Amino acid sequence: MRLLLVGPPGAGKGTQAQFLAAHYSIPHISTGDIFRANLKAGTDLGNQAKAFMDRGELVPDSVTNDMVKDRLTHDDVANGFLLDGYPRNVAQADVLRAFLAENKTPLQAALELSIAPEEIIKRLSSRRTCRACGASSAAGATNCSSCNGADLYQREDDKEEVIARRLEVYKEQTSPIIAFYQNEGILLTIPALGTVAQITDQAITALSKLA
Repeated sequence: MRLLLVGPPGAGKGTQAQFLAAHYSIPHISTGDIFRANLKAGTDLGNQAKAFMDRGELVPDSVTNDMVKDRLTHDDVANGFLLDGYPRNVAQADVLRAFLAENKTPLQAALELSIAPEEIIKRLSSRRTCRACGASSAAGATNCSSCNGADLYQREDDKEEVIARRLEVYKEQTSPIIAFYQNEGILLTIPALGTVAQITDQAITALSKLA
């Protein structure tokens, strides 16, 4: 299975990526992990990225694209992969399409996790984070669901006004990817509502219908 996940912040892409990658026995490839691995290893690409980050600048698409393309040459992607957090814009999607076509490994599906903005704001703004271990807990929790710590707080990026801005940025920069993959004929959309298991089951059911 060669798959990518798309959807707004708060849709649960990271959580679903882990379960789907395990189900299909494919690597979960996130841009965050790729960046950290390159920075830690001190690769040429990692050093290029670090130079931009040290100046407080965004890492350009060209460096991000090269990191992802390099990751997709590793042996563990022979039976497929799940991309999470990439591509973030249509320009990156074009580069990915060309690279995969060249290697005769086109994407089989772009799975969109669809959820209303007001539901995302409600979900994320009610979240609390543990100062001790950094894990997130649901609304109403008095102790951390991970370490049982009692010092829970609301992160700045979980405040309603910040979430609303993040959703605007997503709409402007990333949502055109949905139209891109719809035109490619590989977009599958499922609602990101219900329990984690219910959403995973819906995703697997949708993916099972691929020709």
